[in-house]
Amino acid sequence: MNETLIWVWIGLAVVSMPLQFVIAAPYGRHANRKWGPEINNKTGWVIMEIVSLLAFSYFFIIGNGHSAVAGILAGLFVMHYIHRSLIYPFMLRTGSKKMPLAIVLFAILFNVVNGSINGIYLSSHPEQYSMDYLLQPNFIIGGIMFIAGVFINVRSDYYLLSLRKNTPPSTYVIPKGGLFNRISCPNHFGEIVEWVGFAVMCWSLPALAFAVWTLTNLLPRAWQHHKWYKRRFEDYPKDRKAVIPSVL
Repeated sequence: MNETLIWVWIGLAVVSMPLQFVIAAPYGRHANRKWGPEINNKTGWVIMEIVSLLAFSYFFIIGNGHSAVAGILAGLFVMHYIHRSLIYPFMLRTGSKKMPLAIVLFAILFNVVNGSINGIYLSSHPEQYSMDYLLQPNFIIGGIMFIAGVFINVRSDYYLLSLRKNTPPSTYVIPKGGLFNRISCPNHFGEIVEWVGFAVMCWSLPALAFAVWTLTNLLPRAWQHHKWYKRRFEDYPKDRKAVIPSVL
């Protein structure tokens, strides 16, 4: 695996981050029709998320250096993307909403690259992921972070879904309770914690790349959501941050 190319991939994530604070990706509440052809929102979600599951699984399976610990790490990755591609999209109440095909294609690129490099790495370093690795501090700390991130992310996502259960797809309300009292996007905060935790668990350059891409995508996305809430609701809590409690 060419480490230089992965560092270039990480650099691309970092340099693209400022632009995302200026231009909100045009899907969901920020949707517009200026980005060309569109496809059904749920279909787009499934396509752009399942490619990560498929790419990761393919390269992990064909690898020649599997270990039980690598299998545990792979299982966590697969678990996330089974939920994200085959369960969560079908819980969305988006009605006839669409998303630009361009966004789907960008997401496919992101997910194929990150899924592939992590699948390749985990299946080719049995010497790193021996059974003793389970007792390493980074594996334990990262595991705690990953589990906490999954809990925050999934709980927040499903709370948001519950708010829209009995309302039209275009209707929004101010989320309240738990972390929503402190930040606008606990779901994004949870996903950031989840993949930073995964990177700490794996202690690999590909996992770091995935965490950096997650961070540089979700921080601006949460910032855009936060601004949207403040524009839409005059009574939106002024002390609430966007994604990191008491910070951003």
